[in-house]
Amino acid sequence: MTLSRVIEALLFSAQKPLSIREIATAIKGAEDDPAGARPNEFSRVRETEVAATLEQLKIEYIEQQRAFQLMEKAEGWQLATDPQCAQWVRQLYPAPKPARLSAPALETLAIIAYRQPITRADVEAVRGVNIDGVLQTLMERGLVKIAGRAEIPGRPLLYETTQFFLDHFGLRSLEELPNVEELRKQNLPVARSVAPPESPASTQAGAISSD
Repeated sequence: MTLSRVIEALLFSAQKPLSIREIATAIKGAEDDPAGARPNEFSRVRETEVAATLEQLKIEYIEQQRAFQLMEKAEGWQLATDPQCAQWVRQLYPAPKPARLSAPALETLAIIAYRQPITRADVEAVRGVNIDGVLQTLMERGLVKIAGRAEIPGRPLLYETTQFFLDHFGLRSLEELPNVEELRKQNLPVARSVAPPESPASTQAGAISSD
C-alpha cells in the first residue's frame, strides 16, 4: 500500500472537497487491520507529506491524460471529471442549463467581489442605476449574501460574495481575482447620502427582474 493510493481512495469516496488536514487526520485515525495482517503504516503521516502527494497525483493525472483531474478549491482538494469530457458526461444529467447572468448582474457581482463588504448604495453609485433586481438575482443564485450592517448613519446592509462564488469561478480565495490589488486601490464613486435602513434584497417587493 502506498500513501498516494490511500489519499486517492479518500478523495474518491468523499462527497465534498477535503482539506490537507482532513486527509491527514483520516489517515492517522485509521485503525489497524482487525486480523492483525496490516497495521496502519501511515499513522504518523505529516501534512507536508500529504500536500506533496496531492501535488504528485495532480501531475500524474495530467501526464496520464486521465478522464478526471485533481482540483484544489477553496475548501480543499477534490476529484473532478476533465472538462474536455463534459459533452458526454452531461448526458447523464439532462437537467435544463442554468440561465447565464446578464451583463448588469456580472458588473454588480464584480463590484461586490472587489470592494466587499459594500453597501447597495455604494454599488449603485458606481453603476449609476438601481440594482434591486440584480442584487435579488445574485442572492437567489447563492453568489452574494448579507454580511452585516455598516457602522454609518442608517446602518445600511453590507453585501459580500459567498463560498459558492469561489467554487463557481474556480477560485481558492479572493486573492486569486484578476488584478485584485490594483482594482481594490482604484477610487470609485460612493453614495452621497445614506438611505434609511434597508431590508434584505430577497424581501423587497417588486425586486425580481430578468437580470
